Amino acid sequence: MNRTPALILCILLGFALKAQAQVGGQRGFTFLELPSSAKQAALGGINVTAGGHDVNMVSANPGLLNPEMDNQLSLSYVGYLADIRQSNLAYAFNTTKYGRWALNLNYLNYGDFVQRDAAGAVEGTFNVNDYTLGITHARQAEAFTMGATAKVAVSSMAGNKAVGILADAGVAFKHPEKDFTVGLAFKNVGYQVKPFDDGERQPMPWDAQLGVSYKPEHMPVRLSVTAHRLYQFDIVYLDPNATGQLDENGNEVKEEKQLGDKIARHFVAGAEFVFSKNFNLRAGYNHLRRKELRLDNGGGGAGFSLGAMLRVRSFELNYSSAFFHLSGATHYVTVSTNTSTILKKKSSL
Repeated sequence: MNRTPALILCILLGFALKAQAQVGGQRGFTFLELPSSAKQAALGGINVTAGGHDVNMVSANPGLLNPEMDNQLSLSYVGYLADIRQSNLAYAFNTTKYGRWALNLNYLNYGDFVQRDAAGAVEGTFNVNDYTLGITHARQAEAFTMGATAKVAVSSMAGNKAVGILADAGVAFKHPEKDFTVGLAFKNVGYQVKPFDDGERQPMPWDAQLGVSYKPEHMPVRLSVTAHRLYQFDIVYLDPNATGQLDENGNEVKEEKQLGDKIARHFVAGAEFVFSKNFNLRAGYNHLRRKELRLDNGGGGAGFSLGAMLRVRSFELNYSSAFFHLSGATHYVTVSTNTSTILKKKSSL
Protein backbone atom coordinates (compact mmCIF):
# COMPACT_ATOMS: atom_id res chain seq x y z
CA MET A 1 0.00 0.00 0.00
CA ASN A 2 1.21 3.52 -0.78
CA ARG A 3 2.19 5.08 2.54
CA THR A 4 2.01 8.71 1.39
CA PRO A 5 -1.52 9.48 2.73
CA ALA A 6 -0.67 7.83 6.07
CA LEU A 7 2.56 9.83 6.36
CA ILE A 8 0.78 13.11 5.63
CA LEU A 9 -1.93 12.23 8.15
CA CYS A 10 0.70 11.71 10.86
CA ILE A 11 2.46 14.98 10.01
CA LEU A 12 -0.78 16.96 10.18
CA LEU A 13 -1.67 15.28 13.46
CA GLY A 14 1.62 16.55 14.84
CA PHE A 15 0.80 20.07 13.69
CA ALA A 16 -2.65 19.78 15.28
CA LEU A 17 -1.28 18.75 18.66
CA LYS A 18 1.11 21.72 18.67
CA ALA A 19 -1.28 24.34 17.29
CA GLN A 20 -2.38 27.23 19.43
CA ALA A 21 -6.01 28.19 19.97
CA GLN A 22 -7.28 30.49 17.24
CA VAL A 23 -9.74 33.33 17.67
CA GLY A 24 -12.41 33.92 15.05
CA GLY A 25 -11.71 36.84 12.71
CA GLN A 26 -7.92 36.53 12.97
CA ARG A 27 -7.37 33.89 10.29
CA GLY A 28 -6.95 34.07 6.53
CA PHE A 29 -8.80 32.20 3.77
CA THR A 30 -11.85 31.59 5.99
CA PHE A 31 -13.88 30.89 2.83
CA LEU A 32 -12.33 27.39 2.99
CA GLU A 33 -14.64 26.65 5.94
CA LEU A 34 -17.78 27.10 3.82
CA PRO A 35 -19.60 24.01 2.50
CA SER A 36 -19.21 23.85 -1.26
CA SER A 37 -21.98 21.40 -2.21
CA ALA A 38 -25.67 20.87 -1.53
CA LYS A 39 -25.24 17.58 0.32
CA GLN A 40 -22.70 18.89 2.80
CA ALA A 41 -24.75 22.04 3.38
CA ALA A 42 -27.93 20.04 3.99
CA LEU A 43 -26.21 17.95 6.68
CA GLY A 44 -25.27 21.02 8.73
CA GLY A 45 -22.22 22.22 6.81
CA ILE A 46 -19.71 19.90 8.54
CA ASN A 47 -19.63 16.15 7.94
CA VAL A 48 -16.69 13.73 7.56
CA THR A 49 -18.56 10.43 7.09
CA ALA A 50 -21.37 10.84 4.50
CA GLY A 51 -19.38 9.91 1.41
CA GLY A 52 -21.20 7.45 -0.81
CA HIS A 53 -20.81 8.34 -4.50
CA ASP A 54 -20.82 12.14 -3.97
CA VAL A 55 -17.37 13.32 -5.09
CA ASN A 56 -17.92 16.69 -3.39
CA MET A 57 -17.55 15.04 0.03
CA VAL A 58 -13.84 14.52 -0.66
CA SER A 59 -13.34 18.20 0.22
CA ALA A 60 -14.88 17.42 3.63
CA ASN A 61 -12.66 14.39 4.26
CA PRO A 62 -10.08 13.06 1.76
CA GLY A 63 -10.54 9.63 3.34
CA LEU A 64 -14.03 9.45 1.79
CA LEU A 65 -12.65 9.06 -1.75
CA ASN A 66 -13.81 5.60 -2.84
CA PRO A 67 -14.56 3.49 -5.95
CA GLU A 68 -18.19 4.68 -6.07
CA MET A 69 -16.90 8.15 -6.99
CA ASP A 70 -14.88 7.03 -10.03
CA ASN A 71 -15.68 9.17 -13.10
CA GLN A 72 -18.15 11.30 -11.13
CA LEU A 73 -18.30 14.91 -12.36
CA SER A 74 -20.10 17.47 -10.20
CA LEU A 75 -20.94 21.16 -10.53
CA SER A 76 -22.27 23.24 -7.63
CA TYR A 77 -23.64 26.76 -7.37
CA VAL A 78 -24.44 28.79 -4.26
CA GLY A 79 -26.16 32.16 -4.05
CA TYR A 80 -25.37 34.02 -0.83
CA LEU A 81 -26.63 37.43 0.25
CA ALA A 82 -26.18 40.48 -2.02
CA ASP A 83 -24.03 39.62 -5.06
CA ILE A 84 -21.89 36.93 -3.43
CA ARG A 85 -21.77 33.78 -5.56
CA GLN A 86 -19.90 30.50 -5.14
CA SER A 87 -19.14 27.85 -7.77
CA ASN A 88 -17.47 24.47 -7.35
CA LEU A 89 -16.29 21.75 -9.71
CA ALA A 90 -15.23 18.27 -8.59
CA TYR A 91 -14.13 15.16 -10.47
CA ALA A 92 -12.76 11.76 -9.40
CA PHE A 93 -10.92 9.13 -11.43
CA ASN A 94 -8.92 5.95 -10.95
CA THR A 95 -5.71 4.88 -12.65
CA THR A 96 -4.22 1.40 -12.81
CA LYS A 97 -0.70 2.56 -11.99
CA TYR A 98 -1.14 5.61 -9.77
CA GLY A 99 -4.33 4.82 -7.85
CA ARG A 100 -7.41 6.91 -7.16
CA TRP A 101 -7.48 10.73 -7.45
CA ALA A 102 -9.90 13.65 -7.27
CA LEU A 103 -9.73 17.28 -8.42
CA ASN A 104 -11.59 20.22 -6.91
CA LEU A 105 -11.90 23.84 -8.02
CA ASN A 106 -13.77 26.30 -5.79
CA TYR A 107 -14.49 29.94 -6.68
CA LEU A 108 -16.21 32.77 -4.79
CA ASN A 109 -17.08 36.14 -6.29
CA TYR A 110 -18.15 38.94 -3.97
CA GLY A 111 -19.33 41.28 -6.71
CA ASP A 112 -18.21 44.75 -7.79
CA PHE A 113 -17.40 47.55 -5.37
CA VAL A 114 -17.14 51.30 -5.91
CA GLN A 115 -13.60 52.62 -5.57
CA ARG A 116 -13.20 56.12 -4.09
CA ASP A 117 -10.28 58.37 -3.29
CA ALA A 118 -9.55 59.96 0.10
CA ALA A 119 -12.04 62.76 -0.64
CA GLY A 120 -14.83 60.34 -1.52
CA ALA A 121 -14.77 60.92 -5.26
CA VAL A 122 -15.58 57.89 -7.40
CA GLU A 123 -12.57 56.54 -9.26
CA GLY A 124 -14.12 53.39 -10.68
CA THR A 125 -14.94 49.89 -9.53
CA PHE A 126 -13.03 46.85 -8.33
CA ASN A 127 -13.88 43.23 -7.57
CA VAL A 128 -13.07 40.77 -4.79
CA ASN A 129 -12.83 37.00 -5.18
CA ASP A 130 -11.40 33.85 -3.63
CA TYR A 131 -10.52 30.57 -5.28
CA THR A 132 -8.74 27.33 -4.51
CA LEU A 133 -7.49 24.36 -6.51
CA GLY A 134 -7.02 21.00 -4.79
CA ILE A 135 -5.85 17.52 -5.79
CA THR A 136 -6.61 14.47 -3.63
CA HIS A 137 -5.10 11.00 -3.49
CA ALA A 138 -6.44 8.12 -1.41
CA ARG A 139 -5.57 4.48 -0.74
CA GLN A 140 -7.68 1.73 0.79
CA ALA A 141 -6.49 -0.91 3.25
CA GLU A 142 -9.28 -3.34 4.12
CA ALA A 143 -11.98 -1.32 5.94
CA PHE A 144 -9.84 1.83 6.17
CA THR A 145 -9.29 4.52 3.53
CA MET A 146 -6.60 7.17 4.01
CA GLY A 147 -6.45 10.27 1.86
CA ALA A 148 -4.61 13.56 1.54
CA THR A 149 -5.34 16.77 -0.36
CA ALA A 150 -2.85 19.41 -1.46
CA LYS A 151 -4.31 22.77 -2.44
CA VAL A 152 -3.48 26.34 -3.35
CA ALA A 153 -5.75 29.14 -2.10
CA VAL A 154 -5.82 32.68 -3.49
CA SER A 155 -7.66 35.76 -2.23
CA SER A 156 -7.80 38.74 -4.58
CA MET A 157 -8.93 42.28 -3.77
CA ALA A 158 -8.63 45.01 -6.41
CA GLY A 159 -5.73 43.14 -7.99
CA ASN A 160 -3.90 42.67 -4.68
CA LYS A 161 -3.45 38.96 -3.94
CA ALA A 162 -2.73 36.73 -0.96
CA VAL A 163 -1.63 33.14 -1.59
CA GLY A 164 -1.63 30.13 0.71
CA ILE A 165 -0.42 26.53 0.43
CA LEU A 166 -2.55 24.11 2.45
CA ALA A 167 -3.24 20.42 2.99
CA ASP A 168 -6.05 18.22 4.28
CA ALA A 169 -5.66 14.65 5.52
CA GLY A 170 -8.27 12.18 6.62
CA VAL A 171 -9.14 8.60 7.30
CA ALA A 172 -12.47 6.79 7.09
CA PHE A 173 -13.43 3.42 8.53
CA LYS A 174 -16.40 1.71 6.87
CA HIS A 175 -17.80 -1.40 8.50
CA PRO A 176 -17.62 -4.32 6.05
CA GLU A 177 -21.15 -5.54 6.83
CA LYS A 178 -23.12 -2.70 8.43
CA ASP A 179 -23.85 0.83 7.25
CA PHE A 180 -21.52 2.32 9.84
CA THR A 181 -18.73 4.84 9.15
CA VAL A 182 -16.24 6.69 11.34
CA GLY A 183 -14.23 9.58 9.92
CA LEU A 184 -11.34 11.76 11.11
CA ALA A 185 -10.06 14.79 9.18
CA PHE A 186 -7.49 17.51 9.67
CA LYS A 187 -8.42 20.47 7.50
CA ASN A 188 -6.59 23.49 6.08
CA VAL A 189 -3.19 23.04 7.69
CA GLY A 190 -0.74 25.28 5.85
CA TYR A 191 1.08 28.55 5.42
CA GLN A 192 0.34 31.89 3.82
CA VAL A 193 3.27 32.22 1.42
CA LYS A 194 2.21 35.66 0.22
CA PRO A 195 0.16 38.08 2.35
CA PHE A 196 -1.63 41.13 1.01
CA ASP A 197 0.68 44.08 0.35
CA ASP A 198 1.95 45.71 3.55
CA GLY A 199 0.14 43.07 5.60
CA GLU A 200 1.18 40.41 8.07
CA ARG A 201 0.89 36.71 7.36
CA GLN A 202 -2.29 35.26 8.80
CA PRO A 203 -2.74 31.78 10.30
CA MET A 204 -4.77 29.31 8.29
CA PRO A 205 -8.34 28.26 9.27
CA TRP A 206 -7.27 24.75 10.27
CA ASP A 207 -9.64 22.37 12.01
CA ALA A 208 -9.72 18.85 13.46
CA GLN A 209 -13.00 16.99 12.94
CA LEU A 210 -14.25 13.58 14.08
CA GLY A 211 -17.57 12.05 13.08
CA VAL A 212 -19.71 8.94 12.91
CA SER A 213 -22.70 7.92 10.80
CA TYR A 214 -25.00 4.91 11.14
CA LYS A 215 -28.06 3.58 9.35
CA PRO A 216 -30.09 0.99 11.26
CA GLU A 217 -30.76 -2.07 9.13
CA HIS A 218 -34.54 -1.72 9.02
CA MET A 219 -34.88 2.07 9.13
CA PRO A 220 -34.76 4.38 6.08
CA VAL A 221 -32.62 6.99 7.83
CA ARG A 222 -28.87 7.47 8.15
CA LEU A 223 -27.88 9.54 11.19
CA SER A 224 -24.59 11.37 11.59
CA VAL A 225 -22.86 13.39 14.30
CA THR A 226 -19.67 15.36 13.71
CA ALA A 227 -17.47 17.09 16.28
CA HIS A 228 -15.34 20.00 15.08
CA ARG A 229 -12.76 22.43 16.48
CA LEU A 230 -11.38 19.66 18.65
CA TYR A 231 -8.22 21.66 19.34
CA GLN A 232 -10.02 24.10 21.66
CA PHE A 233 -12.70 23.31 24.22
CA ASP A 234 -14.09 26.79 24.85
CA ILE A 235 -15.20 28.37 21.56
CA VAL A 236 -17.95 30.52 23.08
CA TYR A 237 -17.69 34.24 22.36
CA LEU A 238 -19.65 36.69 24.49
CA ASP A 239 -19.81 40.28 23.32
CA PRO A 240 -18.36 42.46 26.11
CA ASN A 241 -20.40 45.41 24.83
CA ALA A 242 -23.71 43.55 24.84
CA THR A 243 -26.40 44.87 27.16
CA GLY A 244 -27.48 42.30 29.72
CA GLN A 245 -30.87 41.85 31.32
CA LEU A 246 -31.83 43.65 34.50
CA ASP A 247 -32.50 41.85 37.76
CA GLU A 248 -35.24 42.75 40.25
CA ASN A 249 -33.03 45.50 41.69
CA GLY A 250 -32.35 47.09 38.30
CA ASN A 251 -28.78 45.84 38.12
CA GLU A 252 -27.46 44.57 34.81
CA VAL A 253 -26.82 40.82 34.69
CA LYS A 254 -24.19 39.85 32.17
CA GLU A 255 -24.51 36.58 30.24
CA GLU A 256 -22.22 33.82 31.47
CA LYS A 257 -20.79 30.82 29.68
CA GLN A 258 -22.53 27.51 30.33
CA LEU A 259 -20.83 24.10 30.23
CA GLY A 260 -23.60 22.54 28.14
CA ASP A 261 -23.36 25.32 25.55
CA LYS A 262 -19.57 24.94 25.35
CA ILE A 263 -19.96 21.25 24.52
CA ALA A 264 -22.91 21.63 22.15
CA ARG A 265 -21.11 24.19 19.96
CA HIS A 266 -18.66 21.50 18.91
CA PHE A 267 -21.32 19.23 17.38
CA VAL A 268 -23.21 19.15 14.09
CA ALA A 269 -26.04 16.66 13.55
CA GLY A 270 -27.37 15.41 10.23
CA ALA A 271 -29.94 12.95 8.90
CA GLU A 272 -30.50 11.38 5.49
CA PHE A 273 -33.92 9.88 4.83
CA VAL A 274 -33.23 7.18 2.25
CA PHE A 275 -36.53 6.49 0.48
CA SER A 276 -34.86 4.93 -2.59
CA LYS A 277 -31.66 5.14 -4.61
CA ASN A 278 -33.33 7.88 -6.68
CA PHE A 279 -34.80 10.07 -3.93
CA ASN A 280 -33.52 11.21 -0.53
CA LEU A 281 -34.36 13.95 1.93
CA ARG A 282 -31.79 15.51 4.28
CA ALA A 283 -31.72 17.73 7.36
CA GLY A 284 -29.05 19.16 9.60
CA TYR A 285 -28.42 21.31 12.65
CA ASN A 286 -25.30 23.35 13.47
CA HIS A 287 -25.43 24.66 17.05
CA LEU A 288 -22.40 26.94 16.73
CA ARG A 289 -23.89 28.61 13.67
CA ARG A 290 -27.20 29.18 15.45
CA LYS A 291 -25.62 30.69 18.55
CA GLU A 292 -23.31 33.00 16.61
CA LEU A 293 -25.73 34.19 13.92
CA ARG A 294 -29.02 34.50 15.79
CA LEU A 295 -30.31 37.94 16.78
CA ASP A 296 -31.11 39.03 20.31
CA ASN A 297 -34.83 39.07 19.52
CA GLY A 298 -34.89 35.66 17.84
CA GLY A 299 -32.93 33.14 15.83
CA GLY A 300 -35.43 32.15 13.16
CA GLY A 301 -34.07 29.13 11.32
CA ALA A 302 -30.40 29.98 11.88
CA GLY A 303 -28.37 26.78 12.24
CA PHE A 304 -30.92 24.52 10.51
CA SER A 305 -30.68 23.16 6.97
CA LEU A 306 -32.84 21.07 4.65
CA GLY A 307 -32.16 19.34 1.37
CA ALA A 308 -33.21 16.75 -1.18
CA MET A 309 -31.67 14.48 -3.82
CA LEU A 310 -33.39 13.43 -7.04
CA ARG A 311 -31.81 11.13 -9.63
CA VAL A 312 -33.12 11.13 -13.19
CA ARG A 313 -31.43 8.75 -15.62
CA SER A 314 -27.71 9.65 -15.75
CA PHE A 315 -28.01 12.86 -13.74
CA GLU A 316 -28.39 13.56 -10.05
CA LEU A 317 -29.76 16.84 -8.70
CA ASN A 318 -29.06 17.90 -5.12
CA TYR A 319 -30.66 20.95 -3.56
CA SER A 320 -30.45 22.41 -0.07
CA SER A 321 -31.39 25.50 1.91
CA ALA A 322 -29.14 26.47 4.81
CA PHE A 323 -30.37 29.12 7.22
CA PHE A 324 -27.55 31.38 8.34
CA HIS A 325 -29.63 34.33 9.45
CA LEU A 326 -33.11 35.49 10.34
CA SER A 327 -33.31 37.31 6.98
CA GLY A 328 -33.48 34.11 4.94
CA ALA A 329 -31.77 31.01 3.61
CA THR A 330 -28.83 30.33 1.34
CA HIS A 331 -29.60 28.02 -1.58
CA TYR A 332 -27.26 25.32 -2.90
CA VAL A 333 -27.66 23.46 -6.20
CA THR A 334 -25.42 20.55 -7.23
CA VAL A 335 -25.68 18.60 -10.49
CA SER A 336 -23.66 15.39 -10.86
CA THR A 337 -23.21 12.69 -13.47
CA ASN A 338 -21.00 9.72 -14.24
CA THR A 339 -18.97 10.59 -17.33
CA SER A 340 -18.34 6.94 -18.21
CA THR A 341 -22.10 6.37 -18.52
CA ILE A 342 -22.49 9.30 -20.90
CA LEU A 343 -19.54 8.19 -23.02
CA LYS A 344 -20.96 4.65 -23.27
CA LYS A 345 -24.29 6.01 -24.49
CA LYS A 346 -22.60 8.14 -27.13
CA SER A 347 -20.44 5.25 -28.33
CA SER A 348 -23.53 3.05 -28.73
CA LEU A 349 -25.30 5.54 -31.00
